[in-house]
Amino acid sequence: MGKTGKALKRKFDNLRSFLWKISILAFQISLFFIVIYRIIPVPITPLPIVRFFEQAFGPDPIRLKKDWEPIEKIGKNMCLAAITSEDPKFLHHVGFDFEQIWDSLNKSIKKGKKPRGASTITQQTAKNLFFTPSRSWIRKILEVYVTICLETLWTKKRILEVYLNIIEMGNGVYGSESAAQFYFHKPSNKLKASEAAAIVACFPNPRRWKANQPTRYIKRKQGVITRFMYRIGELPWEEKD
Repeated sequence: MGKTGKALKRKFDNLRSFLWKISILAFQISLFFIVIYRIIPVPITPLPIVRFFEQAFGPDPIRLKKDWEPIEKIGKNMCLAAITSEDPKFLHHVGFDFEQIWDSLNKSIKKGKKPRGASTITQQTAKNLFFTPSRSWIRKILEVYVTICLETLWTKKRILEVYLNIIEMGNGVYGSESAAQFYFHKPSNKLKASEAAAIVACFPNPRRWKANQPTRYIKRKQGVITRFMYRIGELPWEEKD
């Protein structure tokens, strides 16, 4: 091997070593925050930052409404509505609804369309916690890693609590408490079943739809959520309490 070959090999080895160190550091940092967020409220996530700049340089007014509340103050109606609409198997799966994923892939292959969303509440929490709305296979792989960590290190109660505090529920509105105050001028734990269902019915595009001004489509979805939400039964942490 000549001098040029040895120099290239040395550069390649140095680059590989650098990328490996960066990967280890990123793993350690992410694990640190996952452990910390198991206990403390999440102060900020990437999405509100992205939306802030979109509002600052776009036609929409700058708005950032975000109020953290423990799950006991979020209220049962909001918890049941979210589980019913977004992830009925949330309390029983291990972070992934493999039946839903397979069904989505199977239908997309037969119809030649993109797979429809099959993300669980845990996956959505992982995405909202660390990632921007941009889509890529790298982000999906990292999202799987975070999802596994959340299911391993957190309780279902904590996952749902964080999910309902950081998810986007309107243009510049994040979390159940802010959404309840913004749309219905009351605390989240005072929401009626139909009001909680109306907020959740606006997922996954809460900037397009408004819970207090529901379209015919949102009203239909709201009705279905309201009808089925109490079939979830008692929440495990309520039984223990």
